[in-house]
Amino acid sequence: MPPLESRCTFLTVTNDQRIIDWLTLALTPGLGATGCRQLAAHFGTPRQVLAASRQELSQIPGLRKSALAAIGNERWSQMAAATLQRARNNNQRLICWEDPDYPPLLRTIHDPPPILYVRGSVELLATPSLAVVGARAASSYGRQMAARFAGDLTRRGLTIISGMALGIDTAAHNGALAAGGRTVAVLGCGLDTVYPAQNRRLYEEIAATGTLVSEYPPTTPPDGFRFPARNRIISGLALGVLVVEAASRSGSLITAHLALEQGREVFAMPGRVDSGKSEGSHRLLQDGAKLVHNVADILEELPSASHRPTDSEQDDNADEGMTAGNLDPIAQAVLAALDVYPQSIDTIIAISGLPARQVTEKLLLLELQNLSEVLPGGQYRKK
Repeated sequence: MPPLESRCTFLTVTNDQRIIDWLTLALTPGLGATGCRQLAAHFGTPRQVLAASRQELSQIPGLRKSALAAIGNERWSQMAAATLQRARNNNQRLICWEDPDYPPLLRTIHDPPPILYVRGSVELLATPSLAVVGARAASSYGRQMAARFAGDLTRRGLTIISGMALGIDTAAHNGALAAGGRTVAVLGCGLDTVYPAQNRRLYEEIAATGTLVSEYPPTTPPDGFRFPARNRIISGLALGVLVVEAASRSGSLITAHLALEQGREVFAMPGRVDSGKSEGSHRLLQDGAKLVHNVADILEELPSASHRPTDSEQDDNADEGMTAGNLDPIAQAVLAALDVYPQSIDTIIAISGLPARQVTEKLLLLELQNLSEVLPGGQYRKK
């Protein structure tokens, strides 16, 4: 039997019945993504699967008895038609596995979703992309790095993909949007559910300028078991995965391991050695992930997706260098004493060896020059 890819007829205009047939299979209990595709490959199309006799179906190896009994039940086709209508009422488009608009990279993984629900730009799912993932309970440093790298990467032509969770995911999406770039959020629930609720503004902004995508039909709740499954979509859509911050037991590590299985590049950003939030990232580096400390480290592994900085980027870099270079020697000494990690003023005084009055004065100057920032608790950090 030739593979499904060679026997599919790609239609320019999506046929509602074809989508309903795929939806019916996807909604049939006991099949799952892999089962749907295997049956379609065996019989030719989802419609032929639904029309197959019980005897024909019983000859398929590995088919569960529960699925065998459910296939062809009118209940699931009625539910599929209602699901399609509900999705369209919520400004969602459905893409089935054989559609020409199905993301080409995602199609290559071993268990691609038979149906994708999409709100926003479908075309964005086929652009060169990098997934940026990490801890929900991220440090301020981790969030800052995620936003900075996402912004820099999207300026260089990459779409940023993440899961819209709190912490690193949210920072990555916001960093891409702030840079005027493109971002895709892969949800572990139906697209009509905003999860987490704190990200409603981000949800609406991505829906308006980027893409929201899920394999789950409308009204599907954000149950915990769905998120590890959605991680294969995050990595499957991307050329590579950047782990910014991850603990030893982290969903981000699942995404990274899935990326390796899918033949994607895996990058990890080092953090503090005494921070549990970076333990998983450091483990990835020990296992062979590429260490990242600037955007070039990523772009050199993705040559087809990179481009030279724009004129505005070069101007920004020049301005930053000129501002730091024009500081007086005392201000430069205070700047040199700062770190990207928060420090107390007593620590900065000790490192710089300068009087407290001068350090306080120059910290204010550096803040006004946008070279440092003040954090809660009287902590200071280099920007």
